[in-house]
Amino acid sequence: MYKNKKVGVIGIIITIIILVIIVSASNMNNGKVSFLENCLNGIVMPIQTGFTYLKNKINKNDVYFKNMETLQNENEELKNKNSDLEKSLRELEIIKAENATLKEYMNLKEKYVDYNTIPAYIVNKDIHNFSNTLVINVGTKDGIKKNMTVIADQGLVGHIVEVSEHTAKVQTILNMSNAVSSTISTSRESVTVMGTLHGNNSLLKATDIPTDATLLVGDAVETSGLGGIYEKGIHIGTIKEVYATKNITDRYAIIEPAVNFRNLESVLVIQK
Repeated sequence: MYKNKKVGVIGIIITIIILVIIVSASNMNNGKVSFLENCLNGIVMPIQTGFTYLKNKINKNDVYFKNMETLQNENEELKNKNSDLEKSLRELEIIKAENATLKEYMNLKEKYVDYNTIPAYIVNKDIHNFSNTLVINVGTKDGIKKNMTVIADQGLVGHIVEVSEHTAKVQTILNMSNAVSSTISTSRESVTVMGTLHGNNSLLKATDIPTDATLLVGDAVETSGLGGIYEKGIHIGTIKEVYATKNITDRYAIIEPAVNFRNLESVLVIQK
């Protein structure tokens, strides 16, 4: 304690001497002031630096700064480790997604064992407007041709409309111009299913319903195999609502597709 006070008093005395010298020098002309200032700086600064170092040493401030430097280095190391962990986590997520896709392929293959199919990834998706199309990562080099049926685990997706060497475009059943000849699974009545603006383009519409046919909410709808494009017996969806009209020949039903097109990532193309 006594040593700290002694150092503090010495520092105050030196500071006062410096101030007195500077004030005195300020009354001299500029040329002399500059010369005198340079001399004073050369003499005083080393002394002041020495006392500052000595004071920090006594008060253990140098330990504080060393600790700060150590903490900064440790923080930088932790940041690097955290970055490495995040990278590893992303790699694990990618592997997990790839495994899930492979498992989905296996399930699809087992479910549609009666068909000769080609698995594919969806590389582009446009289901928010009237086109309702998908682009998949297989093409002519894989044996893909126009009008081949495209399916997913839940049911019918659509058919091939354009093919290049490495990719193919799929027109989904949500497209309003894509008419699918279909059958009500319970009554075996024939209907035509196509896209509709109902439900933000996410639902289907069944028309050409026979006048004596009875349609019930919850009935399943599947492909009939007629029309030359879609294979027979592929699940399309279920009847959500039935709408009566003044003219019974104009009545229609709204169908909820079995396939969740927003989350769809992989499909199978049926080779005829």
